[in-house]
Amino acid sequence: MIPLSIIKPIETALYEISGKEDRILSCVNVVGGSINSACRIEWADAFYFLKWNSASKFPKMFEYEAIGLNQLKETQSITIPKVYKTGTSQTDAFILMEYIEPGKPSNTFWEQFGKQLADLHRNTNDLFGNSHDNYIGSLPQQNSKTDNWADFFVSMRLMPFVKKAIDNHILTTVHLRQFDSLYTKIPLLFPTEKPALLHGDLWSGNFLCNQTGAPVLIDPAVYYGHREMDIAMSKLFGGFSETFYSSYNQYFSMEKGWEKRVDLCNLYPLLVHLNLFGSSYLYDIERILKEYVSC
Repeated sequence: MIPLSIIKPIETALYEISGKEDRILSCVNVVGGSINSACRIEWADAFYFLKWNSASKFPKMFEYEAIGLNQLKETQSITIPKVYKTGTSQTDAFILMEYIEPGKPSNTFWEQFGKQLADLHRNTNDLFGNSHDNYIGSLPQQNSKTDNWADFFVSMRLMPFVKKAIDNHILTTVHLRQFDSLYTKIPLLFPTEKPALLHGDLWSGNFLCNQTGAPVLIDPAVYYGHREMDIAMSKLFGGFSETFYSSYNQYFSMEKGWEKRVDLCNLYPLLVHLNLFGSSYLYDIERILKEYVSC
């Protein structure tokens, strides 16, 4: 299952990690993502998590993922899997990580999750963006720094994916005019806040519950942005427990009217999904545009 081109560097990394000579004893497929191949591997009586993909199709994807995971981990706000190694052969790239054994959520799981995300969002920076670009799903995500959220949201989040959808004939010039109109309104729609360190792709597929019943964040698209982006995306595909949101608000109160801005924030992930999966996401985008452009 694992490409031959990366077997040797993975075995070398596992030897360095464990200090034990062995071979990969098993490789059990891990399902859940649609982009990368993934498995749980066994080496010297321990389990590790491995993902791999084409090195040319998604250049530096795993390097950026590792940087993002480490950015989140350094805050000590919430459990993040340890990254052991990233590597690239002529054809394939991989990331080797701590394996998180799934567990049952504790009775305080959602309360803990809300508090820990609030703690994460208290980590701030002078500018919106990040020191590097990365990926959102399988699409490149631009993170060039700006000193205000409106400029960043328009130029780094909406415009690149509107252009991509126009180029791919998914959006029309009518949509483009609507977005141009929306861009002028953005500075007045968001409350002013300091940049918050964001997971960046916070939906139900990107967190786990470990053996102690605590939340674990995975697969980030990290940048410093408006914290309502994480909260909004958590609501995009059904939402989290209401206990999560009340707990978050208890520890880091949201600005008035945040519920009304959920759709506005979610224009970004909807545009991402539009470009990845096609026109089934167009209705929601048109609905949100109509709500704001007609104001």
